Amino acid sequence: MEREAPQRRKAVFLDRDGVVNSDEGRYYVHRLPDFVLTPQLGEALRRLRDAGFLLIIITNQSGVARGAYTLRDVEQLHDALRERLSAHGVALAEVYACPHHPDHGRCLCRKPQPLLVQKALARFGIDPARSYFIGDRESDLETARRAGVAGILVASNRGIAEAVEGIVGGRLERGGVAGQANPAPTCEHAVRSMKRHLT
Repeated sequence: MEREAPQRRKAVFLDRDGVVNSDEGRYYVHRLPDFVLTPQLGEALRRLRDAGFLLIIITNQSGVARGAYTLRDVEQLHDALRERLSAHGVALAEVYACPHHPDHGRCLCRKPQPLLVQKALARFGIDPARSYFIGDRESDLETARRAGVAGILVASNRGIAEAVEGIVGGRLERGGVAGQANPAPTCEHAVRSMKRHLT
């Protein structure tokens, strides 16, 4: 008797600035005193964790390429983020950061390129058809579309509680994914639905 293949894992990918932390009034967030989490973030991420989702951050940090701050500064912020989330019982599976900027050379990892999401899908055995990307920019939705996961657009700096309720509470209906670069129409419907709910 053949054994059924194990079910692949599910994940929620999150943009950083404006979604995980506030960037209100700041062009770049790279100093610890300026690193303020968005409202109810710990509780929202704990709900996702309890629902079985891996939590992965995908962020563009072009200030590194522009010389505004260093990659070490980025890493220190992410260390601080992990420590703050641990107080809520939340652990991030990974944080992927692109340090490049188009003015300083081309790369394949800057959103809306899907490379960093695709790396996570492969590394952690994630099923894109069961996964989501929460962002506050159209480029985040484009990243999600190219990677084959459902994108959810939220208002900048206001938190992700409603988006999480949509995921965990079943307000988003998911369909299959017809290839990583072509999400099914139901995914596009989910994006439009959540934009109506969250704006």
